[in-house]
Amino acid sequence: MRLSNFYLFTKKENPSDAYLASHKLMVRSGMIKQVATGIYSWLPMGLMVLNKIKEVVVEHHVKSNINEMLMPTIQSADIWKKSGRFNDYGKEMLKIKDRHNNDLLYGPTNEEMITDIISDDLKSYKDLPKLLFHVQWKFRDEVRPRFGIMRCREFLMKDAYSFDLDYDSAFFAYCKMFGLYMKIFKTLGLKVIPVRAESGPIGGALSHEFILESNEGESDIYYDNRLLNISIDQVNLDNKAEIKEYYEAVTNLYSCTSDKHEELNFNKNVPKDNQKLSKGIEVGHIFYFGTKYSELLNANFTNNNGKEALIHSGSYGIGISRLVGAIIEANYDEKGIIWPKEVSPFQLGLINVRNDNQVSLNFCESYYNNNASNFKILYDDRNARIGEKLNNMDLLGIPVQIIVGEKNLVNQNLEIKDRKTGKVNLVNIEKLQSYLSDNYEF
Repeated sequence: MRLSNFYLFTKKENPSDAYLASHKLMVRSGMIKQVATGIYSWLPMGLMVLNKIKEVVVEHHVKSNINEMLMPTIQSADIWKKSGRFNDYGKEMLKIKDRHNNDLLYGPTNEEMITDIISDDLKSYKDLPKLLFHVQWKFRDEVRPRFGIMRCREFLMKDAYSFDLDYDSAFFAYCKMFGLYMKIFKTLGLKVIPVRAESGPIGGALSHEFILESNEGESDIYYDNRLLNISIDQVNLDNKAEIKEYYEAVTNLYSCTSDKHEELNFNKNVPKDNQKLSKGIEVGHIFYFGTKYSELLNANFTNNNGKEALIHSGSYGIGISRLVGAIIEANYDEKGIIWPKEVSPFQLGLINVRNDNQVSLNFCESYYNNNASNFKILYDDRNARIGEKLNNMDLLGIPVQIIVGEKNLVNQNLEIKDRKTGKVNLVNIEKLQSYLSDNYEF
């Protein structure tokens, strides 16, 4: 992408209403623009990152034989009245009426709707188990929207839902989703800590939050640092013994959000050398709620004894738009964003030091034209000062910068800057491709 053709308008100053680094940097780097309190437009740079994260999440679910679907954002209030949550959910739910005076709502979550859907289809034990997911924009009317897209009113969410015969099979589904989440977050380059959690308004007896460590996190977390040594890499998510063994190994080590009771238990049960106190941001939450919604919405099936039974279910959420901000909170410095390669909107930043110099211009044009199909390149071809170009590329956080100037080209050299380390190496033109392939995984 040529920067001259790209809809990207960066800012030097931080927005006056921003507190978190992610909020400041997303606005300054031209990723988002606020259109109302807690509601944002995702501009091209921001949407590229959002879509990359979405692609990773969707791909992992599809590979695990979880069927993708899509439910509407506007829901009938009838099923929420049946579950009792239409009035209980609170003011976060946006309620509306259509022209026929029917009660509707902008869905904050989908437990009622998905249960209503499957109650017509899953009628026999032979139809179970089933796992479904979708990616959808949701709305919750937060009392105090803040922190940019981290605590906003409209957000992109991935929901998955499991439906099973009994507790044992439902528990396996829960363990599978637990492991799947750990695989997803690792693919995204994130160190995430699973912690025991409250179920809140969704309900259920078993719940875990997935917390990304960050100095600016909203939650205090306590965990046994041996958690970090348990690898998910070789675990087969469809092997019941393997995934349960992994789940038990992780959850048997203490992890929790902070309150006095949990802090006492943590100090009592975890050896001092293994105790870690940190801060973090919630990026995922999973729930097993048994037959709660099945009972309320009549989701029954006939078991192998010919008797009626209630379907056991669970729900599993990842905040995709929230992940964008969370990743930035864990990856930035005083110059701007430092994208992990897994989610970076571009792989290479190509900077022409002087557009009015024919030597550097010819090289940049040739390199971009010959490699744009091999790499995702952001080419700063603008007629701007070099300081502005360098500062802008650092702000945008592209992992690798190729800096092209006449003085180095005379000696057949280029500067290659690593955004994360800040280190700049002088590389011969003939060795550029081998240098990139030897030092970076694209």
